[in-house]
Amino acid sequence: MAAAPQLSVADQIRQLEGARKLVLKDVSYYPQVIQATLPIIGPSSQVEFRRWGSEFLAEAFATPAVPLSSKETLSLVVLDTLKSLVEDLKQDVLVLRSVIQAAASIYPLAMRWTINNSYDSATWEKMTAIKTRIRDIWDTAPLTVRICCIKFVQRVVLAHTSSVNPEPRRGDPLDISRNMVPPSHPALDGDQLEAEASGLLDRMLSVLESESSDPLLVDATLNTLSILIRQRPKTSNRIVSTLFNFNPLKLATAGPLNPKTKVLVKSMEKTTRMLLTHLYRRDPHNPLAGRMQQYVERLLRSRAEIFDETGRKRAMVDQANAIEAKRQRTATLSTQPQIEITPLKPGVNTLAEVFTFTNNDGLKKFNVSDTIPAPLAARISVRTIAQLDAEILQRAIDGVRARLSALHEARQQPINPETAPLDVEEDEDDYEPDYYAAEDTEQLMNKLDSSPSDEGRGLQAPVLGALALPAFKLPPPPALDPEQAARVGQGAIARVFGTMQTLEDPATKKSKAGLNRLAANSYDRDSWITVITRLATRANAGLDEISVKDEGNPVALPTISMSDSIREMLYAYVLEDFRKRIDVAVSWLSEEWYKEQVQQRFASSPDQPRDAPANYEKWTLRLVDAFLPYLHSQDKVLTRFLSELPELSKPILARVHTLCRDPSLVNLALTSLYYLVMFRPPVRDIALDTVQDIWTEYEDARPTAAKYLQRWRPGFVEAAQQGAGGTPLGTNGAVIAT
Repeated sequence: MAAAPQLSVADQIRQLEGARKLVLKDVSYYPQVIQATLPIIGPSSQVEFRRWGSEFLAEAFATPAVPLSSKETLSLVVLDTLKSLVEDLKQDVLVLRSVIQAAASIYPLAMRWTINNSYDSATWEKMTAIKTRIRDIWDTAPLTVRICCIKFVQRVVLAHTSSVNPEPRRGDPLDISRNMVPPSHPALDGDQLEAEASGLLDRMLSVLESESSDPLLVDATLNTLSILIRQRPKTSNRIVSTLFNFNPLKLATAGPLNPKTKVLVKSMEKTTRMLLTHLYRRDPHNPLAGRMQQYVERLLRSRAEIFDETGRKRAMVDQANAIEAKRQRTATLSTQPQIEITPLKPGVNTLAEVFTFTNNDGLKKFNVSDTIPAPLAARISVRTIAQLDAEILQRAIDGVRARLSALHEARQQPINPETAPLDVEEDEDDYEPDYYAAEDTEQLMNKLDSSPSDEGRGLQAPVLGALALPAFKLPPPPALDPEQAARVGQGAIARVFGTMQTLEDPATKKSKAGLNRLAANSYDRDSWITVITRLATRANAGLDEISVKDEGNPVALPTISMSDSIREMLYAYVLEDFRKRIDVAVSWLSEEWYKEQVQQRFASSPDQPRDAPANYEKWTLRLVDAFLPYLHSQDKVLTRFLSELPELSKPILARVHTLCRDPSLVNLALTSLYYLVMFRPPVRDIALDTVQDIWTEYEDARPTAAKYLQRWRPGFVEAAQQGAGGTPLGTNGAVIAT
């Protein structure tokens, strides 16, 4: 069978463009297309494929149509390809430019992934390698690549500095900042990140301080500073002070002005002026707002002196005076200004007609606001008024005043009812029909008696129902089925847990008021934990065991309980760092125990008891089984956990019994049990039973266990040693001294 002919590069690019059009119509195809095209656009591919692929990746990560979670997942897939492309020393300029743009979009996503997944240090190492390579080529690359490097550095500075938002996880999801980095993160050091950002910012601002900077780099740098000042206020003083020392017109005074230099200088001047104008208008209470405004005004004056060619020529009035001085005056010229002020036409007049003195219809129809920009119109007006004769200006002002006075006098004066002529119907507009007359019942009856029989019909008010506007009501929202409601609730709880990740433990522990404390009297971590645990335990208390008896009308219930979902999240949250979060586990389990006690107390009826779900013991056993394998001999978390639980049972202490399988943990298990014997009298008996079982089953534990039993159950050890045939004695068959 003959092999299929290989497509040319142009045909393959055409197929790739078809894939691009597909994802532009439906962004859900981005993951499949990106994973399918990565092998084609690798560093060993032809330059046409690399150009297309790098541009496609930059476009994919920059578009807001792709969800942020999908971008974060895809960024892990493309990092290897971007790293290999950017590290190629002979890489094509167009490819390098698109790769840096893609890296600028990916950098905050990779940082957020590393913050939330501290175990994945390889991803951050790849991102750091890309950042190092871009930083190395920043000063030596072609101009277009250096502009992309400036954008990348701006994203790095934004990610490494503190955000203005005190709760970053509840604000803009793209606002990744140093606030999100935990103090004890293994891969990210907040102080080191902030120091690196400060160095990169100084390097970026050095373009404005250098004598030989390219104007395009200056414009690119200026365009990135507005976002930094707005989102990172800590950098504003450094940036604004650099702007005050920057003179965008220096290039115009350094040498002859050619057309190219004029365009570049005007571009830098306008960008600087627009940036400072935006800053002081956006925050007029800024202490530096006055200096910014003065700088802008000084910049405008300097620009006018350099580029305004009309200021270098002799004024037109001076030229006219010189010509008149040379001309022999053969006639007496009239000194009266030639301006004609005509009265306004009768009727309604606009404000523009009041100020118009010309009779030219073309000038009257000319709309200045649509043709001439406002700054240019203001400049023309100021210059014209400055050169206008004072007598002409005064006569024009007097003419406007006369017209305004005529309009004021032409207004219809209100008629005084006391002095109005008899033939004036001044109250015609105040006439009200009879059906609106405010007459009492006696007056109405007298009027009906005195009126003819055929005219005795009362006037009826007109029917206004057809004329009145109907009441507008919004359509009701679509009903949520239980599954959708459960998913929405899970998303809300997940966001709350995300907020808790950023909250640090308070420096001083506050004493709690027990189970009756307020759910949230502040916005710290303990308040959120209290809210979440009560949502898991109390929100649907009494609803979990409801059974639907009417089989003819089944009720659709969600397959996943919201309470169980919250419990699973709490379980995972505690186990992420169980030594530091053991207090969270105790608070949660105390709420579970309290809820079960209240449900048992307020059962429906004594003869029909209701068995509440035993969530307390179930989740206690799960937590104990989960963290027991990670204990070591010096751990105190087990003793603390057992001592603070509201209720202990034999299955819970049986888990402690299994610790003795490891000889190094025998003392830990017996010490925890002995603490319960000493300080928790209600569970003393089951704790001693567990110690007896440990003495019976594990020989390595007998010396320590016997010492405890000698004090609290004297005679047990002797009786067990004298047992017939050495039969093991446990809790069921042990001889207990009375």
